[in-house]
Amino acid sequence: MRNRKVGNSTIEISELSLGCMSLPTNVNEAKPVIELAIDRGMNYFDTADLYDKGRNEEIVGECLKAYRHNIVLATKVGNVWNPDGNGWHWDASPAHIEEGLKESLLRLKTDYIDIYQLHGGTIDDSWHEIIYAFEKLKKEGLIREYGISSIRPNVFNPFFKNSAAISNMMQYSILDRRAEEWFESIQNSGASVVTRGSIAKGLLTNEWKTRSENSNGYMSYSKEELVEVLRRIEEEFGDVHAASLAFNLSHPVIASTVIGARNEKQLLENLSSYEKAQQISNIESIKNFVKLDVYAEHR
Repeated sequence: MRNRKVGNSTIEISELSLGCMSLPTNVNEAKPVIELAIDRGMNYFDTADLYDKGRNEEIVGECLKAYRHNIVLATKVGNVWNPDGNGWHWDASPAHIEEGLKESLLRLKTDYIDIYQLHGGTIDDSWHEIIYAFEKLKKEGLIREYGISSIRPNVFNPFFKNSAAISNMMQYSILDRRAEEWFESIQNSGASVVTRGSIAKGLLTNEWKTRSENSNGYMSYSKEELVEVLRRIEEEFGDVHAASLAFNLSHPVIASTVIGARNEKQLLENLSSYEKAQQISNIESIKNFVKLDVYAEHR
């Protein structure tokens, strides 16, 4: 497993990393998945206080406590569950960012977070206050670095322009290239992209035939267009899953591709495809027959 540096920081993370949202809610079932990931060289684990109302952080904290100083731990803040437990609301106030971190640290059984991420954002947010809060936590040694998880240009652009943030977690794949428009500016700001949604709900795996036939298309692709483009990917590269990972990791701004796994079998499938991806050398040619859309809103 190769590592890449995140932005201008000294943090290095594995090219394939584990999105912990998909983990089982039972420690005994989640632990083998996490231990397999570590055994195979994955060192970056991403969670959020929102997931399972904090239970996901508890699971991750319990499973990773023995490995804490050998891994890079990321979590997110900004979404707050409503008192009735039905839905959540946005709160990016400095008070909540600080309080949210304290609660996450307890659940994650650690005294620091490697990368603390703003979990979204709106144009009405006070960037000066938000960035001040993150910088304060960094100076206090409670976080090493900070970033954002956003696909809204009118949110992440001012965030990067006015801060020392090192990362943006963005949905990006062969079938959803909207983020690509902003890669250069993110890189120029001294940050990296960490991708999510990289196998497009399973469409970019070797189950693509069944999944595409049972779909109504994906993003701007009609069902017919989707089936055809996936067929061509398999024809040209032999392995759709491997091609999807190779494509995501082909751009230097991308530090890691986050994948989810509910069990060891799913993780092994991703790890196998990652190894095969190393043998693909002409992945750029895929751009000749897949769409390049842009964000239509929040610009």
